[in-house]
Amino acid sequence: MFSLVSHSSLFSAWASGIATGMGLFAVVGAQSAFILRQGLMRAHLTSVLLICALIDAVFILASVWGLQAVTARLPGLSQAILWFGVSFLLWYAFQSARRALTHTGGLVAAQQAVPSRRGALLGAAGFSLLNPHFWLDMMVVGSLADRFEEARMGFAVGALTASIVWLAILGTGSRLFAPLFSNPRAWRVLDGIIAVIMVCLALGLAYKGV
Repeated sequence: MFSLVSHSSLFSAWASGIATGMGLFAVVGAQSAFILRQGLMRAHLTSVLLICALIDAVFILASVWGLQAVTARLPGLSQAILWFGVSFLLWYAFQSARRALTHTGGLVAAQQAVPSRRGALLGAAGFSLLNPHFWLDMMVVGSLADRFEEARMGFAVGALTASIVWLAILGTGSRLFAPLFSNPRAWRVLDGIIAVIMVCLALGLAYKGV
């Protein structure tokens, strides 16, 4: 009977973790836009997806194990991440806007401008760890997991499952849409949209930080 109840509780926690994770992660934010562009350029996409999944796994588990206690002891950490994030997003918005204004080729030109693997991995890490929304999501995951008590790790695994599913959707989607971006105009539109998204996110974060 105990085993049956335990398995039922774990499944319930896991399902709740998936639902919560999809609600939190399945948005077109800074990280999603970066992954889509890397995928469309066919530039180190697998490495980018792996590093994003690894970061999500580490911090989802850490949030369940007490990340809130760490940020409570270091109140300045949240502010530092916020303003680093604002600066990072504005810098990337500037780069995207410049590409939107100067693109002269389609997919071939984009592939010629592919950053190194190291640069792609640093970008993926930056869009995760320097994004205050990422930390807020982790706090939410940790808080909700506590409600499941002994089954909270099931919730964490569910949230991680949602993260992996969303990353897989982004990776697959970028591959499917790559042929459309043989047109230079499509790249200019994409980079223009990314620039607007980054600026809006940065301004929203800055407004909250004032």
